[in-house]
Amino acid sequence: MTALGGLTAGSDDHIPVRTPRLPAREAAERELSDPRYHQHDPNPIQRALDWLWDRLDALFNAAAGATPGGWIGLLTVGVCVLLLILALRLRLGAVRRTPTTGGALFADAPRTAAEHRAAAERHAAASHWDQAIQDRMRAVVLALEERALLTPGPGRTADEAAAEAGRALPPHAEQLRTAARTFDDVTYGGRPGTEAAYTFLAGLDTDLQHAKPTLATSPTGSHG
Repeated sequence: MTALGGLTAGSDDHIPVRTPRLPAREAAERELSDPRYHQHDPNPIQRALDWLWDRLDALFNAAAGATPGGWIGLLTVGVCVLLLILALRLRLGAVRRTPTTGGALFADAPRTAAEHRAAAERHAAASHWDQAIQDRMRAVVLALEERALLTPGPGRTADEAAAEAGRALPPHAEQLRTAARTFDDVTYGGRPGTEAAYTFLAGLDTDLQHAKPTLATSPTGSHG
C-alpha cells in the first residue's frame, strides 16, 4: 500500500500539464497586451516614416541595379535630369521676359508730363537710360492728354497710346510707334536702354509739343 502510494505520488510529479490551445493563446495575448511590453514601440508616424524610407530604399536599390554602373550611373542620370530641368527653367524664364504685348504704361501714382520729363532728365544725367526712357515716354503721353489729343486711359499700353496719338498726328505716327516699341523693349523685354534711344524720345517729345493735330473732316456732297 505504501509502495503504491509512493508510486502514485512520484507519477504525479512527472505528468506534464496540458492546457487547451485556445485558452493558452488568449492568455498569451493578454500578457502581451500589457503596456510594459510596448512603451518603447515607435509611434504611428514613426512607423509610417520607416515604411516610406524602406520603400524608397528598395526603389533606389532597384534603380541602381538596373542602371549601368550601379550607383554611379544612377547619380550621373540624376545630375543630367537636374541640368535639363535647370536649362528648361532658364529658357522658359527668358521667354516670359519677352512679352507679345506690353503692359500698362503707368504703374505708379498719377503725375504730370512736366514731372515725368524732369525725372527723365535726372535719370539721363546719371546715365540710367532705362528709367530715363520710361519717364520720357510717359511724359510724351501725358503731354498729349493734357492737350486733349489723347483720351486719358490709366490702363492703356504704350502701343495703344502710340496708335491713338498717331491718328491725331499722322506725320509723327511712325515715330510714336518706334517710341512705344522702345518703351516695351526696355520695360518688359529685358533690353537695356541706350543714350541714343533716349535722345530719340526726347526729340520726339519736343517736336510733339509744337505739333498741330490733323482734324478729321466729314466729307459732304451736294445734291442737285
